[in-house]
Amino acid sequence: MAVKIRLKRMGKKRSPYYRIVVADARSPRDGRFIEEIGKYDPNQEPSTFSVDEEAAKKWLANGAQPTETVAKIFKLAGIEK
Repeated sequence: MAVKIRLKRMGKKRSPYYRIVVADARSPRDGRFIEEIGKYDPNQEPSTFSVDEEAAKKWLANGAQPTETVAKIFKLAGIEK
């Protein structure tokens, strides 16, 4: 089973915010997920995020692949693979 760390879209039209989730690669973007490990809000200036570092490091060590956007957020948070 391929596991990805990606964004799940939430919020109203034209004002989205995202949850950083660990999900099976085959599940849809806003569908089923395994665990929620953070939040990302691009609407605020500057954009804000919060990440559970322990959970993120655990999933990266177990082989989960982050998407490009999540990898950038992890880099800003100081989480390295």
